Amino acid sequence: MLDLKIIRENTELVREAVANRQDTAPIDEILALDHTRRQQINELESLRHARKEAAKDRNTVSPEKARSLRDQIRDLEEEVRNIETQLHGLLLQVPNVPHPTVPVGKDESANIVVRHRGEPRAFDFEPAPHWILGETLGIIDFERGVKLSGSRFYVLKGLGSRLQRALINFMLDLHTSEHGFQEVYPPFMVRRECMEGSGNLPKFADNLYHDAEDDLWFVPTAEVPITNLHRDEILPPGVLPLYYVAFTTCFRREKMSAGKDTRGIKRGHQFDKVELYKFTEPETSDEELDKLLHAAETVCQKLELPYRIVQLCTGDLGFASSKSFDIEIWAPGCAEWLEVSSCSNCADFQARRTNIRYRPASDARPQFVHTLNGSGLAMPRVVIAIMENYQQADGSILVPEVLQPYMREKIIK
Repeated sequence: MLDLKIIRENTELVREAVANRQDTAPIDEILALDHTRRQQINELESLRHARKEAAKDRNTVSPEKARSLRDQIRDLEEEVRNIETQLHGLLLQVPNVPHPTVPVGKDESANIVVRHRGEPRAFDFEPAPHWILGETLGIIDFERGVKLSGSRFYVLKGLGSRLQRALINFMLDLHTSEHGFQEVYPPFMVRRECMEGSGNLPKFADNLYHDAEDDLWFVPTAEVPITNLHRDEILPPGVLPLYYVAFTTCFRREKMSAGKDTRGIKRGHQFDKVELYKFTEPETSDEELDKLLHAAETVCQKLELPYRIVQLCTGDLGFASSKSFDIEIWAPGCAEWLEVSSCSNCADFQARRTNIRYRPASDARPQFVHTLNGSGLAMPRVVIAIMENYQQADGSILVPEVLQPYMREKIIK
């Protein structure tokens, strides 16, 4: 959530930021309601002052006059509360302002490739896509996945499920032992206010799974519960930065045009992910974003997969992000770069929505923290990349060396 003061005092900057994101926001409605609210607050203060003065001189103020002041104050307080509720709802619709260093662009075509690492493997045979490898080796069952749950579901079997479990364990061990993250295991369902706090509601309600009876929402990413871990808290001096890592299954109602990415396991309504998350002081959040990106790309390096880092332009930024970098791994069977992580600095956007603050010193006023998040990494696309990059001419798949302590060395039929 943006600071209302910023919208009020830097209106054109916010309008330009929203336009650069190819988004919309009810700026005029917010300003109008804010103006009405401030007028009514001034009137309320005048009425309260009049009531205070009347209480000092009860001999000259009639009971009717005192009762009238009380009723006016009560009614006006109710009006102010209603306006503040409306204003809060409108502010939830305003996206974050991009960082000044974010390139301006309409869509992903304006994203900037920052660097490459690793060379795509040269094959002496035609590399197969993962959906053929998976069915041939008997480690992905598409037919039974559809039978169980419908389109965009599948079943990992045998060494396919073992590979995914090995990846999850490897990444959790790596981030906790080498990068200083504390592992947490959060609920996979959260309350509505948690979705609002992370920035998923109300903007993306159509892409979320919802239990209407209990008003619980299935998490689209572990970012949601972790964002709310310290909701309504004031963190004491010296606590920040806080690093968290979590594995969750993620649930999203993927809505795509017919025929797009329908083959394989690239897009599904359910997938697993290891999420990295940070709570930091504002002055260090840009530096912490660089460290977060490094932690995520270390996974690619240890798996020895060719990848590239892409900075997102304004039109491709996530709703809550002020600055983001994607990590994309090359998949030779699909012949495309697959996004496996998006590392973002959300500045104080989520902290304002969740009321998470910290004290820089014991006698200092509380300030909003900055929050950062990124996948470290996301399945099933890492599974796809391993299958397609490590496939052999005989149809088998070698297992990356760092995963071999968690499973066997080769996947064969």
